[in-house]
Amino acid sequence: QVQLVESGGGLVQPGGSLRLSCVASGSIFRIYLSPMGWYRQAPGKQREMVALITFSSSTTYADSVKGRFTISRDNTKNTVYLQMNSLKPEDTAVYYCNMPRDGGDYWGQGTRVTVSP
Repeated sequence: QVQLVESGGGLVQPGGSLRLSCVASGSIFRIYLSPMGWYRQAPGKQREMVALITFSSSTTYADSVKGRFTISRDNTKNTVYLQMNSLKPEDTAVYYCNMPRDGGDYWGQGTRVTVSP
């Protein structure tokens, strides 16, 4: 079993920055080898992929966040980060940490990001 705990969300003005963190814990064998991802969901919209990262730090970004967001990980701490710069009102959403697994994905509880003056 794996638990994912996100933190770092909050209220920020347009153009500002936030850094989200996700700590993974549990007894899964070689948990540090798992790919990780950040997703977000705004009210009335489907959950969408924001960024993905592999064990070797290969990354993938949604077109809407390319050049503004950076995903990274610290495998010694089982932690993945999402640095969000130049935030826009349309970035407002609940952000979720994700770990794909054969038996089904693990999800965190989410951390809310609000971009508003």
